[in-house]
Amino acid sequence: MQHLILLHGAIGAKDQLYPLTIPLKHHYTIHTLNFSGHGGNSIPDDRFSIELFAKDVLRYMQQQNIENLSIFGYSMGGYVAMWLAKNYPEKINKLITLATKFYWDEIIATKEIKMLNAEAIEQKIPAFANQLKQRHAPNDWKLVMQKAAEMLMNLGVNNTLKTEEYSSVAPCLLLLGDCDKMVTLDETVAVYKQLPNAQLGVLPNTPHPIEQVNVDMLFYMMQRFLQ
Repeated sequence: MQHLILLHGAIGAKDQLYPLTIPLKHHYTIHTLNFSGHGGNSIPDDRFSIELFAKDVLRYMQQQNIENLSIFGYSMGGYVAMWLAKNYPEKINKLITLATKFYWDEIIATKEIKMLNAEAIEQKIPAFANQLKQRHAPNDWKLVMQKAAEMLMNLGVNNTLKTEEYSSVAPCLLLLGDCDKMVTLDETVAVYKQLPNAQLGVLPNTPHPIEQVNVDMLFYMMQRFLQ
């Protein structure tokens, strides 16, 4: 069976993708990992960046003796997948992104960073704060959030991948929920049009959080593309 790795989003962890592994594991050799500083992994001295997380994937592939694989990347995980496909095309067979924000500028970054205010989350959404605390233990979840915010601001100042750089990646399936308030259809279509071998899909009644995605529907769309 072909290798398929699932990549989580910013301030997330691999456990969020577990429901998706259940239908996929009957068809693929499934891999998951926690990016540096996420899911209890030690927080690096280096800043969080797309390049840092891509190196996590490359290191994992080397450790597992995997020459090439396909990738499903949720949100930031999809951006990492795109970076890998551009810079290491020989290692990526196919890639699928879901709810990935491709376009960044300082205005967008500033807006998104407001959603990463640890004190506000602790006061207004204590259940989510507790979830983050458990997800990233023994690390301080507030530090994880702070480093994630710094990464988004750096993306706003200098977007790691420009729209015109999406012309030489592996076959792609770009997926977006129709109720996603973070990622626009326009930016997704703009990248889709740059890709020479791409498909585009919209998931109905689907917001941004991975926990609210219909797993059966997502699995169906992934399976069609990968096969």
